[in-house]
Amino acid sequence: MSRVANNPIKVPAGVEIKLAGQRIDVKGSKGALGMDVHQLVEVVQQETTLTFTPRSADKQAHALAGTTRALVSNMVTGVSQGFERRLQLQGVGYRAQAQGKKLDLQLGFSHPVEYQLPEGVSVETPSQTEIVVSGVNKQLVGQVSAEIRSFRPPEPYKGKGVRYADERVRRKEAKKK
Repeated sequence: MSRVANNPIKVPAGVEIKLAGQRIDVKGSKGALGMDVHQLVEVVQQETTLTFTPRSADKQAHALAGTTRALVSNMVTGVSQGFERRLQLQGVGYRAQAQGKKLDLQLGFSHPVEYQLPEGVSVETPSQTEIVVSGVNKQLVGQVSAEIRSFRPPEPYKGKGVRYADERVRRKEAKKK
């Protein structure tokens, strides 16, 4: 059984946590996030630490306590430091350009791909072949990165496409006669 819920969260300076019933709100220098905690999980705040305990002894309550602890930990990290994912474009003529809340991509199609960014996520393009997705919500940053990658995932023969910066693409050998 996992012991994630047994580790308390140490709240860094500059992060404010407010508990109201089963609602937890986290506010920091980068932004604010909130979530509703399941009834089977009890959250206790003591000065600069948060502890999560299951309210019953069944398996689901233990699982929910660990999941809630991980989600709140990501919220605390997000509002204090933020999250970012880096993407790279590989291929001749593949380009990206950020324009406000819109990302324009040239991915070898006959038309440009325009991606409208959701609220809470920002995109930078340091070069034409690099994309940096950043925000306070880890889940939203990951989802936006996955959607951008899904427009043209890296193919195994030439390696062309949109890939994560730390991703290794397994290359295949071409068919022989």
